[in-house]
Amino acid sequence: MLSSTSNVTLSVAAILAESAKRHRDLPAVTVNGQSTSYGQLWEETRAYAGALRNQGIGESDRVAVLIPNVTDFARVYYAILSLGAVVVPIHALLKRNEISYVLEDSGTKLLVCAAPLLGEGAAGALNSGIDTLSVLAPVELGSTRLEDLAAQAEPIDTYLPRKPEDIATILYTSGTTGKPKGALGTHIALVEQTNTLLLDTIDMRRGDRLFGGLPLFHTFGQTTVLNAGLRVGAEIMLLPKFTAEGALDLVLDEDINIFFGVPTMYVALLEAGKKRSESPKNLRFAISGGASLPVSILSAFEERFGAPIHEGYGLTETSPVACFNHVGRTPQPGTVGTPIWGVDVEIADPAYPDSIKLLPRGELGEIVVRGHNLFAGYLNRPEATKEAVVDGWFRTGDLGTKDEDDYVRILDRTKDMILRNGYNVYPREVEEVLISHPEISNAAVYGIPHETHGQEIAASVTLQVGSTLDAKAIQTWISEQIAAYKYPRIIEIVQEFPLGPSGKILKRELVAKHSDK
Repeated sequence: MLSSTSNVTLSVAAILAESAKRHRDLPAVTVNGQSTSYGQLWEETRAYAGALRNQGIGESDRVAVLIPNVTDFARVYYAILSLGAVVVPIHALLKRNEISYVLEDSGTKLLVCAAPLLGEGAAGALNSGIDTLSVLAPVELGSTRLEDLAAQAEPIDTYLPRKPEDIATILYTSGTTGKPKGALGTHIALVEQTNTLLLDTIDMRRGDRLFGGLPLFHTFGQTTVLNAGLRVGAEIMLLPKFTAEGALDLVLDEDINIFFGVPTMYVALLEAGKKRSESPKNLRFAISGGASLPVSILSAFEERFGAPIHEGYGLTETSPVACFNHVGRTPQPGTVGTPIWGVDVEIADPAYPDSIKLLPRGELGEIVVRGHNLFAGYLNRPEATKEAVVDGWFRTGDLGTKDEDDYVRILDRTKDMILRNGYNVYPREVEEVLISHPEISNAAVYGIPHETHGQEIAASVTLQVGSTLDAKAIQTWISEQIAAYKYPRIIEIVQEFPLGPSGKILKRELVAKHSDK
């Protein structure tokens, strides 16, 4: 007779604890030239955990983290997990009322906030009646500093064992409508994701230098860079605030081996790359996720930096990676690769929201995912969870196809599809054409309400430096490239796009600008 799985334990905190034994003297995290070794990072984390324990933090308590990409994010993250508590990362650009919402919705007991973010963070916590501890704060600021508490606390011996299905993180997803929802990440999903990425998916090695410009409060940076990087013994080269110049300097001057980014980062890096002629010496490959990467940007990056981009796909609810152009196979441009080990990714008929009816290969439908990487549901949102997870499959809301060789292509969000005069228009297809113009650096295509056509197609574009293109010239050009029902009738040239926490273009804000006119 098999024993009950209730005796099985697993913790995300083991990632750092075990690596501190195996890679004690290797650099784990480097910021602005200052490195912290694996042994030192775990030692400091145990002291932080001791201080948090003295503040009353224990098993299953929720602790919010408002810290940019600096070493303290890792210390605080693993300290919370070591106590058996739950990490609630907060987007670094949120304002106090938004922070209050996350703190209250998640049932957070304490906020740990970096000094540069205390203005909004401490105010949000005060509004919600929640205590704040600071990190990186000067003494004269007068805040309660976690570093001081840690210096006087007795460090924990090791991490508290957890059950695999216990909650490790609550990550808030920026929904297109309504308030953000807290996605519950389990220890099993996060640990198994890390193991699967390293064993079967990404060629990441002990001692590799990883580009750390993706925000760690977001699932992409947290899983693929922080957790996977520390699990394998890599060195994470953190960039506290992403700038194109800062990213380029890291790639060219600090021997980055693997670059992680979202499409807007690749666009920015290509633009910055025009100012320096040298190529990186040791860049093996780059990874793109968060949104579909236009093929023209992928090709331009490979030509300029001499390294292939492997594109993947996932969501917060899938921890995040579901598909990837696995290293060891030639990437298929325009696809997000094949499902990762142990995860099923299929195409379902979106006309049946209450059941999963899988479609044959090659047919367009909604991408659905099941496997060890699924979240445990949305916090306090049983109805939203029931809508999202049907028959064990997570409905992503993305439209795509899967071919005979298992390669998945993303067409668009179901909500982003434009219906003009009864014709379906997929923004990504139009964006690909716009970005193929040599003077257009990036594009976002979206639908806006129209009395006659139902929806009209609009596009916002950014231009290459020195371009004299105007909206009329762009419209004339694109009308010659694609069918009449597809090309944008409304074009605006913008200096920059509104971006979400992962660097994704916020199309809803572009749509809202038109409704305000």
